Amino acid sequence: QVQMVESGGGLVQTGGSLRLSCAASGLTFSLYTMAWFRQAPGREREFVGANSPILNITDHADSVKGRFTISRDNAKNTVYLQMNSLKLEDTALYYCAAVKGGWSAIASGYNYWGQGTQVTVSS
Repeated sequence: QVQMVESGGGLVQTGGSLRLSCAASGLTFSLYTMAWFRQAPGREREFVGANSPILNITDHADSVKGRFTISRDNAKNTVYLQMNSLKLEDTALYYCAAVKGGWSAIASGYNYWGQGTQVTVSS
């Protein structure tokens, strides 16, 4: 049974930093594309970034490029999202997602999801 558990969310002021973690189990982690999405109230779930070791691709949404970095530690079955220079509009529930071998920037392209971790940026 695949399980994915996010952590690291919280309340931070504009310009601050947070690092989110997502620990996965029940899958061969190194074969999976791992992604981060976010969803603010009343809005669609939005792609933040993804990493595929199989395809050797890492990409981020334009809205976070230069501020957020996705990385992974295959030995720990964990994917991270380092978030710097946080803005008010980064406030959302952040989810990690996984798909075996593929690549997608839309939510329907992923099979497995965590429960989400809340990030709130205040002024």
